[in-house]
Amino acid sequence: MRLDVYVITDAGQHPGRGHLDIARAAIAGGATAVQLRDKQASAGDLYRDALAMAELCRAAGVLFIVNDRVDVALAAGADGVHLGTDDLPVAEARRLMGPGRIIGFSAATPEEARQARADGADYLGAGPVFVTGTKADAGVPIGPSGLAAVCAATDLPVVGIGGVTSASAPAAIAAGAAGVAVVSAVAAASDMAAATRALAEAVRRAKAAR
Repeated sequence: MRLDVYVITDAGQHPGRGHLDIARAAIAGGATAVQLRDKQASAGDLYRDALAMAELCRAAGVLFIVNDRVDVALAAGADGVHLGTDDLPVAEARRLMGPGRIIGFSAATPEEARQARADGADYLGAGPVFVTGTKADAGVPIGPSGLAAVCAATDLPVVGIGGVTSASAPAAIAAGAAGVAVVSAVAAASDMAAATRALAEAVRRAKAAR
């Protein structure tokens, strides 16, 4: 898993942009992982987008993850799924998906991180690290110190998410994160590929300095 620059697609961030537009630009800019997230789409629409994105990511050698939907991830041939506390439990998702696919889990505390590890998760998304307007129910920011606590609690790779930009990404990497996950920093940017490149460079520099 290369989780350095993890871009989450959100077609509502900019008028006229679809999930595939965001994914293509992110891949062109150096994203190492792409997640399809659309909580409003029907299963059929999500499946069609997932099929196209799976092919796109496979051709580019980029990890492809589907948010929430184990069924769509399996049907579309995605590399894995990302789950939250209100989704299918990690242990049940692992039973359905088998050992060959990736399961990510959103953990805001060391306790959640340890439980996800025990249940079979492969990586964690921890946050929100900073204030974010992208997810209304994101909760109170845990800050770099909270991210560091999650990283210290597990041997799983942890991705910092929530309010991350190219300017704040180094703080997340310095806290021990394997990478950063973003939504609006790329999906709402005027030049999505350039925004992804800036993020990738910030992560590269931060890892070199760590």
